[in-house]
Amino acid sequence: MIITAMANWRPAPGEMLEWRPTAATPDDADTHPVPASFLQANHVRGVEAALRRGERHTGFLGSATEIDGDLDTAALTRAVAVFLARHEGLRTWFSVHDGSVRRHRVPAEAALVPVVAGSAASTDAVREAVRDRLSRDATPLSWPPVAVGAIRRPGSFSLYYGADHAFSDGASQVSVIAELADLYRAEVTGAPALDLTEHQGSFLDHVRIEEEVSPTYDLRSPELADWIDVVSRHDGGLPRFPLDLGLAPGEAAPMEPVERDLLTAAEADVFERVCRDAGGTFTSGLFAACALVEHDLAGTGRYDGIAVLSTRHRGPFALSQGWFCAFSPVTFPVRTGDDFADVVRSATGAYARAKAAASVPIGRVLELLGAGGVGGAGLARSPQLFSYLDFRRFPGSGTPADERAVLFTGEGRTANASMWFNRDHRHLYLGAQIPSTPTARRTVRRYHDRLIDVLTDVVRAQVSADVRCA
Repeated sequence: MIITAMANWRPAPGEMLEWRPTAATPDDADTHPVPASFLQANHVRGVEAALRRGERHTGFLGSATEIDGDLDTAALTRAVAVFLARHEGLRTWFSVHDGSVRRHRVPAEAALVPVVAGSAASTDAVREAVRDRLSRDATPLSWPPVAVGAIRRPGSFSLYYGADHAFSDGASQVSVIAELADLYRAEVTGAPALDLTEHQGSFLDHVRIEEEVSPTYDLRSPELADWIDVVSRHDGGLPRFPLDLGLAPGEAAPMEPVERDLLTAAEADVFERVCRDAGGTFTSGLFAACALVEHDLAGTGRYDGIAVLSTRHRGPFALSQGWFCAFSPVTFPVRTGDDFADVVRSATGAYARAKAAASVPIGRVLELLGAGGVGGAGLARSPQLFSYLDFRRFPGSGTPADERAVLFTGEGRTANASMWFNRDHRHLYLGAQIPSTPTARRTVRRYHDRLIDVLTDVVRAQVSADVRCA
């Protein structure tokens, strides 16, 4: 699988099938006792407000792959049913009443059935039809909040899946296509599907856990120390991209995807060895490299970033579908003359603190910072984000469905240049979401060019040392 822009998905044309509910979404008279998580509620309010303004829904994530053999529609229908039964959170949806977000659950008999939705005569037509469908159907305000479909042609078919962000995250999307393909294989062949029961706890249980642990933290909790430090130094807000993106304060622009190859698989292995020799990890090495770039280009003496971290460790959620994300500050000094190993050691300590801080649900963090007078209006603005995923660790990695898979997101607006680092058995690469301005294109290219220089310099130095010692 590769994370890429949806424009780079190249499905062949064919007949379009969509799996739709057998009945309209039930009314919202009954409220489910498990509330929306903080992230879900915040997102759902935004989606509902945007739809009232008549704006296109872009808050979804999608993935797709190619599967050999004629499509067995009945088998895929059964596979989709098993998938939805496995993931309780996907059988819920939300309504908004005077700003209050309520969760609802569909009856047990609710199901999805295939419907022919016409044919597409070109790759572009397929892609645009799927984009329109995800914008229309993968929303949190009706059931299902996901959209499953196929493009059928003789001898093969494209399988796609999209979900509103309230019901999915990056790790969910990495695993979903391999899981659906495995369930389909099991239905077609009669062989058992992979037993993932121990790793697919209900997202509703995750919400309950967050509700239980949130009150146990206050501003005196050590996990809040870096939050307080970073927000205080950023005028009550969150860290932004350190270079000019061509935007006025508070302004955002349409998001433009950027992709860069960083290291080959062999080079990534060398880079990881250097990081471990310095007492760090691959992830802290990436933070160190970004810190050196920002020190060089922006003259910063301290790296401040917000890491996207997983909360799946709170229960048996490793392969569950849902929004299992935490956000934590990663902050450490960078001094002129520091070598890479010095910065890795600083980044490693900072990243360890960030992982500890991730135990505090982000809703509680923002509540405490706001109520305590630490944070201001800037807490409501999206920060510069840093994410790292190692695709090699996911079940299904290397299978045909995974090898052919792409992961993409809706493309809305942004005021940052957040970076999503991804590693597979082929390479380390970077996806960024930047404002579509000439200044941002120039600035971010300069940043990424310098980042590649830092990474490759580390690798070349180690390879040269290895040669000398040989």
